[in-house]
Amino acid sequence: MIEILNAARCTSCDICVRICPTNVFESVDGGVPTIARHSDCQTCFQCEAYCPEDAIFVSPSRTPEPAGSPFLDEADLLDRDLLGLYRDRVGWRRAPRGSSTGAGESTDAPTDTVAGATAQTVLSSDVDYHRAAALAPTSGSRDHADGTTPAGTPADGARPHTSVHTDSTTTHLQGAPS
Repeated sequence: MIEILNAARCTSCDICVRICPTNVFESVDGGVPTIARHSDCQTCFQCEAYCPEDAIFVSPSRTPEPAGSPFLDEADLLDRDLLGLYRDRVGWRRAPRGSSTGAGESTDAPTDTVAGATAQTVLSSDVDYHRAAALAPTSGSRDHADGTTPAGTPADGARPHTSVHTDSTTTHLQGAPS
């Protein structure tokens, strides 16, 4: 749940006001937006992810933090550089505050690069994490000397045909998942 909006870092750009799907923030003419509807926060982290100045901290809790919670200690969160942490974790790298790439371009755009690759931009949305996890190499060989894996399936990944269907309307293909 949204807990901190740091007035010193905020530039009053109102991106958080526009991006919030539940209208938690209230725009203030010439000032820093306010957290007007705290209980409406869905903990989606969109405000923290899109804040170009890392002025927002969203607690991982879906309920308001109790009094005395370390997630309410703004000075400690600033010291530990936790404001804008979600932005960093999703791949929107933070450059030193106030820096730019020249010609007024901010360095806050998603610019995560693959280790060992050229300066090719890789966005989080470009990565199929489910496929990457399924294709990730495992440590050591999974194949046994008899050509099967520990689960007993052939090492080539094909599944043995073991199911018997009594329903004549169902056609089962050899080696297809059942």
